[in-house]
Amino acid sequence: MSLFKARDWWSTILGEKEEFDQGCLCVADVDNSGSGQDKIIVGSYMGYLRIFNPHPMKPGDGVQPEDLLLEVQLREPILQVEVGKFVSGTEGLHLAVLHCRKLCVYAVSGTLGNVEHGNQYQIKLMYEHNLQRTACNMTYGPFGGVKGRDLICIQSMDGMLMLFEQESYAFGRFLPGFLLPGPLTYNSRTDSFITVSSCRQVESYKYQVLAFATDADERQEPEQQKLSSGKRLVVDWVLNIGEQALDICVVSFNQAVSSVFVLGERNFFCLKDNGQIRFMKKLDYSPSCFIPYCSVEEGTINTLIGNHGKMLNVYQDVTLKWATQLPHIPVSVKVANLQDLKGVIVTLSDNGHLQCSYLGTDPSLFQAPRVDSREINYEEFNAEMKELQKIIKEATKTQGILLQPDSSETVVLSVFLKGSCSPSELEGSCVVSYSTPTELNPEGIPKVAQCNFRLPLRLICFPTQSSKAANHKLTIDTNKPPISFLTIFPDFVDPSEDDQANVLGFQFLTGSKTTLLASKTSQRYRIQSDQLEDLWLITKELMLRLEEHFKKQNCKDFACSFSGSIPLQEYFELIDRHFELRLNAEKFQELLSERAVQFRAIERRLLTRFKDKTPAPLQHLDTLLEGTFREVIALADAAEENQANIFQAFTKLKSATHLVIMLISLWQKLSTDQVAILEATFLPLAEDTQELGWEETVDAAISYLLRTCLSKSSKEQALTLSSQLCMPKDTSRLKKNITLFCDRLAKGGRLSLSTDSATQQAAVMPGGCTTITESDLEERTVILGSTAMFPTNCCTARQGVGIYS
Repeated sequence: MSLFKARDWWSTILGEKEEFDQGCLCVADVDNSGSGQDKIIVGSYMGYLRIFNPHPMKPGDGVQPEDLLLEVQLREPILQVEVGKFVSGTEGLHLAVLHCRKLCVYAVSGTLGNVEHGNQYQIKLMYEHNLQRTACNMTYGPFGGVKGRDLICIQSMDGMLMLFEQESYAFGRFLPGFLLPGPLTYNSRTDSFITVSSCRQVESYKYQVLAFATDADERQEPEQQKLSSGKRLVVDWVLNIGEQALDICVVSFNQAVSSVFVLGERNFFCLKDNGQIRFMKKLDYSPSCFIPYCSVEEGTINTLIGNHGKMLNVYQDVTLKWATQLPHIPVSVKVANLQDLKGVIVTLSDNGHLQCSYLGTDPSLFQAPRVDSREINYEEFNAEMKELQKIIKEATKTQGILLQPDSSETVVLSVFLKGSCSPSELEGSCVVSYSTPTELNPEGIPKVAQCNFRLPLRLICFPTQSSKAANHKLTIDTNKPPISFLTIFPDFVDPSEDDQANVLGFQFLTGSKTTLLASKTSQRYRIQSDQLEDLWLITKELMLRLEEHFKKQNCKDFACSFSGSIPLQEYFELIDRHFELRLNAEKFQELLSERAVQFRAIERRLLTRFKDKTPAPLQHLDTLLEGTFREVIALADAAEENQANIFQAFTKLKSATHLVIMLISLWQKLSTDQVAILEATFLPLAEDTQELGWEETVDAAISYLLRTCLSKSSKEQALTLSSQLCMPKDTSRLKKNITLFCDRLAKGGRLSLSTDSATQQAAVMPGGCTTITESDLEERTVILGSTAMFPTNCCTARQGVGIYS
């Protein structure tokens, strides 16, 4: 038995398959016996109300029949039970039971029994309130400073505080900016209500402010509240805690400072009455419930915090004083006085495990047995030791040897084309998790295997008739004679047709075509298509198959190069198209937000008209509501279509970006590390979103390279970059930076991420090289000192023949 387990004083299981939550437990002298002994009141979501008065003969005894004072089914789920002075004309305690749509106040009384069955208890309904809104939780107290009675405040699921002055309804107020209900409590010292909003901040509202605020006949936006009669509901103080709260408790003990305790998801806060933090404790577990109680040390407060690890921790302010193990996860915890035993801990689980326990330790009752004095047989012990060592040695040898199951598993995977455009890459990765059984571990040792693969080109395109005319053309130079397509593309050519040896046509599943040509007299290959992005996959496949072919021929000096013009202008058109669709997405989002606000405003006006007891004309509000609804649906459809276009545009942009990276690497003969930097700069995102888009990310990466490894002077290195990425107004800056980036590479710049890149750059860059200003970029069409050209209208359409030399 563990030394730190909670000592079970009394426990029971409530019902079968019933559910309970935080507000379902309460302890108080509900029958007004005057003895100072608390009773345990429990309500369940199944509608059962139970009252217990535990008195075990000895600690750990189970429930006795006379322990259950009352059990009644109220037919409606019980959300919360509280005990207070809820009936006018008397200061006796009464029981308040909160249902989803009803508040009931009962008087609990007992009749002295004349037989051995004991006293009889019953409840009497004093009054009830039918609620117009679905309730969430409630709190009570002497609102407004009343003496000798308690008022009740109920929080609805839609954010309305409904206040009841015992038998009569007082008023209701909507909390501003409400989204989801949170815990609610009342602070009698400041006469205010404290809650935690969905904005993850603690908010306090004065009772007087609630009483004189605008009436809550209908929910109003902040702008409409300014135009309404009465005062606008304003918050007294706000504290941002950065997480959702599980519970709030206000305590005031004679020897301790009055405090407001808030239990968050990962932190425990103690606040002053004005919202300032007295102290906070970061929790290394997930809490489930808590309750502060009086401490024996002056100026401090003890707190019980239960967690999902079935532990109950006792803190004195922020110091952990005790930790005890519970047999269940508590959803509610109370401290009660039962049978002259003060400080009994009452816990309730979500499945109905009710336990009364106390803190303490049990002494160890274990005594070591007396050792028999007998002679030791050393020969027998040595033989046993050798046998055990042999078993251990054999087990060590076979521990890492896998057992052979004589079976294999085959998994068939399917690949589908997403959208109506060709993919930007054919590479993928596969991760397999499996277990390898051993003799010592039959269940197996978990392992993970990963491999990269490349899908076949035939999966996304098929051979077709070659096309002589094309809008985009590029030429790849090699240092080896051209290879017949019958050799390197056997899956796309027909051996019986000789004309396919130097010309090959590809048609993608999307309908676009690309033509591949091999020169008869020079060591060149030409790829041409009507779409720039369609050149990428064919060019990549050509280079991979050429490298594989010459590798089989044991040729190690094969190389490709590019000496043409980088198609920046066509690349910029794809960037502009993608950015235009992102701007459209922002416009659709703004329009949807405006129409949604208009739709909700019309709904509120219609509801007000329908609730009015005196019928009034709708004044075409129904027609306006239907028209607004159609506009919202149309905007949503347009936004969805625009999102599909964004995905297609981003896929094309990635394909073109891959192509540009390849051409730059071939043109400048970049190393593997430099190509990796280039890919990280131009392809930083796997997916494009409105919050973080491709344009601003690439612009920031290129700007960093221009100010570090590609900088021309210390003045450029001293420039600071913005730490916040946001969507730009246009793409002019990005396009100028890309052009300047290529210009720096053309003049000898080298990509590097080392800290001394500026020093290395000064040694590599040729003398007399000056920075090109933005105005110069708009006029210049040729970059000097390089074999590559960057005209503003490069890669224009040309008519050509099928075979060229």
